Amino acid sequence: MAMENNPLVISDQERLQLLYERFRDVCLVEKEVWTEIYMPRQTEKGMVLTNQHECYEVIIDDEAVENALEANIPLGSKALGAAIQEYKDHISFRKK
Repeated sequence: MAMENNPLVISDQERLQLLYERFRDVCLVEKEVWTEIYMPRQTEKGMVLTNQHECYEVIIDDEAVENALEANIPLGSKALGAAIQEYKDHISFRKK
């Protein structure tokens, strides 16, 4: 099934950027590639309710990409962020 046809796969560029940043931060804290992240829930009016969270599954479609991300974690935030940007076509987020 193509990602574009799955309404649960996030395609909004602004939301994706926030998810990439959150993914980076969680991987740095956990010291490994994490496959589930939580973000504050967004409402239709754009407000963010910080006491409610949405769960996202992180999908990496290539084991080599996952290994590359894993290798960049000990190098810190900038290195991991650059790796995520480099491989972002292989990383997607599905709302659970």
